[in-house]
Amino acid sequence: MLASETSNEGRETVSVENRIKEIYGELLEPRNPVRNPELIVKKLREEYRLLVDVDLVRIVVASFINGRPVMFEGPPGTGKTEIGEAILTLWAGKKAFLLPCSENYDEYRVIGDFHPLMALKHGFSEASFVPRTLLAALVLGAGVLVDEIRRSSEEFQNMLLDIIDKRRIVVPELKKVFKNNDIGFQMIFTSNPEDIAQNELSDAFLRRVIRIKFNYPDPKKEAEIVRLRLNAKARLSSTLLAMMIEAANKLREKAMHKPGPADTVEWAQLASRIAELRGSSKVEARDVLEAGRVVLTKRDEDADDVEEILAEFFGRS
Repeated sequence: MLASETSNEGRETVSVENRIKEIYGELLEPRNPVRNPELIVKKLREEYRLLVDVDLVRIVVASFINGRPVMFEGPPGTGKTEIGEAILTLWAGKKAFLLPCSENYDEYRVIGDFHPLMALKHGFSEASFVPRTLLAALVLGAGVLVDEIRRSSEEFQNMLLDIIDKRRIVVPELKKVFKNNDIGFQMIFTSNPEDIAQNELSDAFLRRVIRIKFNYPDPKKEAEIVRLRLNAKARLSSTLLAMMIEAANKLREKAMHKPGPADTVEWAQLASRIAELRGSSKVEARDVLEAGRVVLTKRDEDADDVEEILAEFFGRS
């Protein structure tokens, strides 16, 4: 039974905190928190099949302990979102919330708003307030991954400053301040500086975050990432995989859409599935070629470059 409070009019209403527990509580999938960098790296590999350097995790953990959020910054497909979400989940011992940004995001979309019909009936009170993701994460002591922060407005970034500095969210309409000193509540932001249709980050925001650079891995590490994520039955030879990674690196130099390790993984998985559907236990060059055309061509203007590079490594079909 949820705790309740009685309003001035004698109505019994459920508090915002308890409504959050009711709405979001089952999504948390609670587990024991993991806050040792070496153990986090081990869990990331074993449970999430993510290959992450311990130095990166150590910086994240130190930042959290220091009360500072982290920003993963780098090209798409380098694992920023997936790694951030997994680290936040392990750290808090609760499934992290994912908040994808857009320019029209404001406090009402991420903190909460009042249901129009309920507000007509109960006024601007806790009874009519609908809590959103960021407020839920604060109240529940969970992590929140704010994806593509550069797509947000400066007003949205400024709204985050008080939350970062004082670990609190103020809802003036309720005359209420939500606070939580649970160290499980942390934020990781992701950013791709080269992306189009994005905004600049304010100096005030940048001063408050710890920036961690992501980049494309070296070929040996990328091959290890692909092997770790590849769950198809058809065998992909080391020779073919090395050629795929070399082709991807050439596209990173020439194409508008630069394939990240995530694209290489998807390419290898699709090629393996195609081989399986052909009844083969081994991936062949034709499977890689067929999969590469659809996985690597994200923009029409890249089609000729993709075809040329694939033909250079795997021939023409």
